[in-house]
Amino acid sequence: MTEPSPPRRGRLKVFLGYAAGVGKTFQMLTEARALRAAGTDVVIGYFEPHARADTIALTEGLEAVPTRVIEHRGVMLREMDTDAILARRPAVALVDEFPHTNVPGSVRAKRWEDVHVLLDSGIDVLTTMNIQHLESLNDQIWRSTGVRVRETVPDWVLTQADEVVMVDLAPTALLNRLARGVVYPPERARAAMQNFFKEPTLVALRELAMRQTAHAIEHRHGDDEPGMAGPSPTGAGERIVLLIEPHPGSAVLIRRGRRVADYLQAECFAVHVHSTPGGDNLDAAARDALERQLNFARGLRIETRVLVGDDVAATLVDFAHLNQATQIFVLRHRSRGVISFRRRGLVQRIVALATDMQVTIVADRAGRAAPPPG
Repeated sequence: MTEPSPPRRGRLKVFLGYAAGVGKTFQMLTEARALRAAGTDVVIGYFEPHARADTIALTEGLEAVPTRVIEHRGVMLREMDTDAILARRPAVALVDEFPHTNVPGSVRAKRWEDVHVLLDSGIDVLTTMNIQHLESLNDQIWRSTGVRVRETVPDWVLTQADEVVMVDLAPTALLNRLARGVVYPPERARAAMQNFFKEPTLVALRELAMRQTAHAIEHRHGDDEPGMAGPSPTGAGERIVLLIEPHPGSAVLIRRGRRVADYLQAECFAVHVHSTPGGDNLDAAARDALERQLNFARGLRIETRVLVGDDVAATLVDFAHLNQATQIFVLRHRSRGVISFRRRGLVQRIVALATDMQVTIVADRAGRAAPPPG
């Protein structure tokens, strides 16, 4: 007796924007209505109205699966009810705000993890997100906008989407919508225009969104064409090694390495070298900080290794040679005195030993990177 085959995995379509108000949810709902008119079983799994009348109007006639209401610190909060959607088993579910962090105590920490449960059960998902929530861009966004985005999506999650559609709107048109009160109420709109919603910032974010969408299209076409499976010609055989330390700036290094590895379709390793067995040279705080960095790397699907060697540079470069690495990334963080002297010596020695590899020294420009999420 043959066992029933597992359900096909659902398809994920992401409507990507560069700021609130460009029309991501509007476009998602417009497509949902077209699918419903064509006879597809569509439900709203989660919808965030933001008091936008034109967007709310598009939900009329679409079935909405009731959300869960959870109390947290005396406040009642709505969350998507993943189990209820699974029980309803629609062909397509709409899920707004893909990067959202669920209320503490939820089964899964992030909404994108809930979406993956729906996809695994064979349900197609339409979802929305802004480019600033992409994990590898976190430091770049912080430097350009002064805003540290706390809710992020790992790059591999977006890379695995079946379709990424950029919802575009000229920055001047977006600012006009903001001024007219379409995006936010007047007082909030005025504050936004003095901070995040400045035209140069919006122009930069729009460019990032365009690049990411183009990269997603190139990646997908490469996978679809015969003979194009595996790494792209530009990154054929590339392997990257990141030197990880118990320093908050390592998060910058990890994000940069992940982004370069994705662009080159290269393998990536995050490596820490203990100078003594068991890391006895680190105090409890440093060990905790190191484990956070390594867990952060694992969350971005980077292989991690902890090596032991009294010569950190030689141990690192030996590992790179054994794994046929082509690039090494090392952090240059701001320090003073003896620590600064030792850091320069370590970096110079890595460069001297890795003559057959490209060594990239990544600066912690802020001098104090935020710790990795989690």
